[in-house]
Amino acid sequence: MIEVDVIIIGAGASGLMCAIEAGKRGRHVLILDHANKAGKKILMSGGGRCNFTNYSIEPSNFISKNPHFCKSALSRYTQWDFLALIERYQIPYHERDHGQLFCNDSAKDILTMLLTECNHVDARVQLNTSIEAITIIDNHFHLATIQGHYKCQSLVVASGGLSIPKMGATPFGYKLAQQFNIPVIPTHAGLVPFTLQPADKETFSLLSGIAVPCIITNKLQSFKENILFTHRGLSGPAILQISSYWCAGDEITINLLPSINIETDLKTKRQHKIKNTLKTILDDFLPKRLLGCLLPETLLNTSLQDIADHQINLIASQLHNWTIKPNGTEGYRTAEVTVGGVSCDAISSKTMESHQVQGLYFIGEVLDVTGWLGGYNFQWAWSSAWCAGQYV
Repeated sequence: MIEVDVIIIGAGASGLMCAIEAGKRGRHVLILDHANKAGKKILMSGGGRCNFTNYSIEPSNFISKNPHFCKSALSRYTQWDFLALIERYQIPYHERDHGQLFCNDSAKDILTMLLTECNHVDARVQLNTSIEAITIIDNHFHLATIQGHYKCQSLVVASGGLSIPKMGATPFGYKLAQQFNIPVIPTHAGLVPFTLQPADKETFSLLSGIAVPCIITNKLQSFKENILFTHRGLSGPAILQISSYWCAGDEITINLLPSINIETDLKTKRQHKIKNTLKTILDDFLPKRLLGCLLPETLLNTSLQDIADHQINLIASQLHNWTIKPNGTEGYRTAEVTVGGVSCDAISSKTMESHQVQGLYFIGEVLDVTGWLGGYNFQWAWSSAWCAGQYV
């Protein structure tokens, strides 16, 4: 049997970060992962360039049944702390919309940095190691794996959620929590495209590839971003953001003209005796194919001078308040995150340790903390892992 101070389950963003911090304290750390490569989700994230954090990080950017839980970790290890590490390694990066930060070159830069830091503190990564059983004997955790038996004082669960199973995602962390009677908030796919009802799919699949800016709203949240029509349904940043707040059966409302009041614009043009058809006028704002799906062809071909006030009101309602009920989501297969997870009420927000099982810690996506699109989930990984690393 091999004995170490700390075993971390999961060689992803949070697991590697926690290993670095624990190793800095002189702890003997072993990271176990069933995958054949460390940091797979890091490497694929951000189109291979890793959206590793955001200039603006607030607790309101996160979803949890306990909305206060994330505040402590995010305030103690901030985006500026992670940027200091990035800059120490001279990794070039750039800002995109909404403060999102990406590597200039490759996500490999982030993973190489983390693995180098692990090497500096002698934290060992062991891959291709599936865990078969975990027990507690004499205040130590005993792990039976396909590679042998291990023993540790502190056990950190950094196994992630259910998103993208082809990358190795499993419910391991939730099952382990349940083994020790730690509650788990029901999970669902987040940051994920919508599928459409059959009739809507038949109509809107013709628009595949079209992207337009919009404001998307449901009863919980609103986002101003692009929407993308696909051959299966709706995607794009606006859809991914709202999907984390969506429940089956809910409608979403989409303002396809977020920068103009089309009712006022059309009535003003009509007063100025503009005789163009509605289609010609609206072509300035939206793609022809999209207009053809949302408004009757006869109305689109009508001169603005022949369109009554009540018709303009209906046009405005359709374009500013297009309401649609998704059939579902693409599910964990394409979801970027998992909403729900190990209940934060059962975990210390200071140390990430379980209240009821001494020495057992949960960090990163396995917890019921889900960030918005834009680097927030990586920052939660860094922050929660840093906190646990100070105590394990």
